[in-house]
Amino acid sequence: MSFTTFREIDEETIRPHHTGVNLLHDPALNKGTAFTPEERRRLGIEGLLPASICTQDKQVARERENYLKKPDDLEKYIFLMALQDRNETLFYRVVSENIEEMMPIIYTPVVGLACQQYGHIFRRSRGIFITRDFHGRMVDILRNWPEKDIRVIVITDGERILGLGDLGANGMGIPVGKLSLYTVCAGVHPMHSLPVTLDVGTNNQELLDDPLYLGTRQPRLRGSEYYQLVDEFIQAALEIFPHALIQFEDFGNHNAFRLLSNYRNRILTFNDDIQGTAGVALAGLYSALRMIGKPLGEQRILFHGAGEAAIGIGELVVSAMMEAGLDHTLAKSRCWFMDSKGLVIKNRQDLQEHKLPFAHDHKPIGDLLEAVRILKPTTLIGVSGQPAQFSREVVEEMARLNDRPIIFALSNPTSRAECTAEQAYGWSQGKAIFASGSPFGPVTCHGHHFVPGQSNNAYIFPGIGLGAIAVGAKRITDEMFSTAAKTLARLVSEEDLEKGCIFPPLTKIREVSAHIAASVAEVAYRNDLARRPRPEDLLEFMRTQQYQPAYKTYV
Repeated sequence: MSFTTFREIDEETIRPHHTGVNLLHDPALNKGTAFTPEERRRLGIEGLLPASICTQDKQVARERENYLKKPDDLEKYIFLMALQDRNETLFYRVVSENIEEMMPIIYTPVVGLACQQYGHIFRRSRGIFITRDFHGRMVDILRNWPEKDIRVIVITDGERILGLGDLGANGMGIPVGKLSLYTVCAGVHPMHSLPVTLDVGTNNQELLDDPLYLGTRQPRLRGSEYYQLVDEFIQAALEIFPHALIQFEDFGNHNAFRLLSNYRNRILTFNDDIQGTAGVALAGLYSALRMIGKPLGEQRILFHGAGEAAIGIGELVVSAMMEAGLDHTLAKSRCWFMDSKGLVIKNRQDLQEHKLPFAHDHKPIGDLLEAVRILKPTTLIGVSGQPAQFSREVVEEMARLNDRPIIFALSNPTSRAECTAEQAYGWSQGKAIFASGSPFGPVTCHGHHFVPGQSNNAYIFPGIGLGAIAVGAKRITDEMFSTAAKTLARLVSEEDLEKGCIFPPLTKIREVSAHIAASVAEVAYRNDLARRPRPEDLLEFMRTQQYQPAYKTYV
C-alpha cells in the first residue's frame, strides 16, 4: 500500500485552488496582508486588502497585541479560535511561539469552560457532528468533509468532558483542541485532521433547558443502538479515510473500555484518557524515581479514582513493573484503588468490570486518609475528578511515611485538582515530588524554588500519532505507550529535576514529539506493524514530517 508523504501533500496545498475573495475566506490558504503584490494580481485579490504588505512576523506581533488586550481567558480562547478560522498558518505560528502561555487557553483548563459555554460563544462550525438520524447514511455524511486525506480523527461523544461530566454536543471543543495540539506539539499538518462529535443526546438537564444549546435535545442514546451507530461511523471512516488513526476522547467509563476492547486489535486506534494518560503518568513516575534513586518495582501506589485514567495508568505501571522483573501478581499488588465507595476490594458486590483485576483481599476502607495510613503508599495519584481530595492531613501523612512522597494531582481542569502545587509543597515541608493535570505556577517554599511539572497528555499522544501515521502503522500497541513514557522521561534534564520539574519544558515539545514518534516507529518496525519502508534515520525522518507554520509562495 502506497502513502502520500506530508511533504508531497504540503506542496499541493500551496497551489492556488481558489482565487479572489474565496481565497481570503479559506483559512488553510489565506495569508491576509502577507500576500505580495504579484500574488494579489495573479490571484484576483487586488483591492481586497489594505495596500501595506506585512511580514508574518508583523502579523504575529499584531495578533499577540490584541490577544493581550482580552479581559479574561474565555475571551482569549474566542480570539484564538477566530484566528484559526480565518488564517490557520498564522494561528499555529502564534500559538507555537507562545506555547507555555497559550496551550492552557486552547486546551486544559480553559477548553473546559469553552465547552460549557459552547452554544453561547459559537461562531463557526469546525468538524463533523454525527447524530442518530444519520444511520444508514454515514458514508455520505463523511464525504461532506472537504479534505480527503485525513490521517487523524479525534472523536468524542461528550459524556465525560474532562472532570465536568456530560456536556453533549458541547464536547466538540475537545476534539478541536486535541487536533490543534497534534499540529502545535508534533507538527501533524492540520489538513490531515478531522474532529468528530457523536451527538447522541445528553442527560444534562441544564443543557436541555438551555435555549442556546446546539445539540440533540434527547436523552443520551444507550445500548445496542449506540454501539451500532459507533460501528457504522468506524466502518464509514475506514472506507472514506483508510489511512486514519482514530483517537477516542472523553467517553464515559462504561463505553470507553468496551470501545477500546472492541477496536484496538482491529484498527489503528487508541483511547487517550486510558492510554495517553497512562503514558504521561508513567513517564512522570520514571522521572520522579530518578530524583529519589529507587526502582519502580519497590513503589506502592494508591490511586484516588478508579475510572479510565486510573485503570489505564495502573495497567501500564503493572506492565512496566513486570518488565523490571516482578511477576504479574506482585506487580498488581503494588497498585491500590479507591473509588467513591471506598477501597476497591474483592468482597465488594458493586464493582464494575474494569475494576475487578485490581480488587485485592483487604478489609473495607472508606476514607482516603485512613487508606494512606494503613496501606503506606509511596505514591499518591489523584484521577477522580473530585477537587480538594488531598487534604492537609493526607499530604502530611504522605510526607511522614516517605522522605520524598510522590503526589500527582491529575484531575482537570484546575478547579478539579486534588490539591494545588503550593499545598503539596507547603504541607509536605517541601518534600513532595509533585505533578498536576492542569498548570500551576512556580512555588517558593521552605527555602526552595519549585517549578511543578504538568502531567499533560500533550507530551504523549501527538508523538504517538505522528509516529504511527508517518510509518503507516497497522495498530497502536501498549508497548508503544511504555516506550513513549521511557523516551519522555529520558528527555527530562538534570536541570529540570533540580527544580522539581519531572517533565521537559513545553517549549521543547515539538522535539520531544519527534523523539517519541521515532521510538513508536521503532516498535512498529520491530513488530512488523509498519506499512511504509523503513527510513535510514527515524528521528530525522520524523523531523522532516513536521509541518512548519510558515507562509508558502503561490507560484
